[in-house]
Amino acid sequence: MKIRDHLKTEQFRQLEKMKQRKEKVDWRELMGMNKQTLKRGRGGAMKRKV
Repeated sequence: MKIRDHLKTEQFRQLEKMKQRKEKVDWRELMGMNKQTLKRGRGGAMKRKV
């Protein structure tokens, strides 16, 4: 079964409108995979993890 089988008609229409947009969605950024990572350095100060 596909997702569209579970959607109401108005939700399905909104999904179709979203597909028609030409914008590319960066899923990694939305999921938070590209955010800055920090670690504790000497003396307990936070530094960027390299």
